Amino acid sequence: MRSTQKSRRTPQAPRLTRRNAIRQSAYVPPPFSPSSQQPDDVLHLSPTDESVLEEEDDLLIGTEEAGEVEEGGTSTALSAASSFSAATVVKRSITNWRKLEFVGAGSFGRVYKAVSEDGFVFAVKEASLIGPESYAKQSASQLEQEILLLSQLEHENIVQYFGAKKEETVLSIFLEFVSEGSLVSAYEKHQMEESTVSAYTRQILTGMAYLHHHNVVHRDIKCANMFLDHNGTVKVGDFGMAKQIKVWKQKRSCVGTVYWMAPEVIRENPYGRSADIWSLGCTVLEMLIQKPPYPDEDWVSVFYQIGRGQLPPIPSSLSPLARDFILKCLRINPDDRLSADELLAHPFVAPSDQG
Repeated sequence: MRSTQKSRRTPQAPRLTRRNAIRQSAYVPPPFSPSSQQPDDVLHLSPTDESVLEEEDDLLIGTEEAGEVEEGGTSTALSAASSFSAATVVKRSITNWRKLEFVGAGSFGRVYKAVSEDGFVFAVKEASLIGPESYAKQSASQLEQEILLLSQLEHENIVQYFGAKKEETVLSIFLEFVSEGSLVSAYEKHQMEESTVSAYTRQILTGMAYLHHHNVVHRDIKCANMFLDHNGTVKVGDFGMAKQIKVWKQKRSCVGTVYWMAPEVIRENPYGRSADIWSLGCTVLEMLIQKPPYPDEDWVSVFYQIGRGQLPPIPSSLSPLARDFILKCLRINPDDRLSADELLAHPFVAPSDQG
């Protein structure tokens, strides 16, 4: 037993397994492998042995304590048995409704377009409560945590939460339906001008600043989780991996999508809001080059490149302002990265009437 414990403390790269892979986080079909429900580049890893993964309290598997939403929007600790009380926070009454078409797989759930009897169109994210016990339990618990978090958030640049319903075989969460799909869909349809990327980045940053002010780390910032409505408003979505943190208790779990992961996340060092800033830099690069960062590289290679502190290639054809913004996000030391508030003052995202 002693030798086993010592071997676990020996520094080594995290084991890459498919056991904890989760679906591509998006409300639209995954851009990389549409036919696959569990692509390899979306990871939820731990360096511990697989047999004890469900005992780790910092993994997204329903063992973490949640918070109960009160009238004032604050949260207090509560037991897992009562964690679904957040579903009683209803921002719009949705009773009789029906599912329309399937639109994509989100983290720990499938997403459909739906309509209520009064004609209100929304998105419903469902997690099955049947099937393999461990997976069903993990999916339901994770969606409950997503409900708990979203019920406390309200911002123009955050996908809006309307309510939730738990039935015998399925747990559903009712969300704003963002009609134009993800930013992946947008850049696959047409080349984004840098001015457009600048405007979208400012909106994403505004949503991120709101989250970070509320001690929320999204942990999966990428174009597939940014959604565009018919007015051109960008909304941060899919909070399946988001966590509310305390300043003195940063996260350690290796969670997110490899190509957008910060080095400290892959190294399983403590991390916080600055991990989202790294992912934002990768997301801005993604919009400008119209492909994921580290293009033409397999995810295993990318995993180790990021762990070694290797930045994604940044084309010299980008404007100096765009390059500077991205590089300020992609600083290896998380303490050297600017905050969301500070980045909002960067000239790359400054409103045109200021420059």
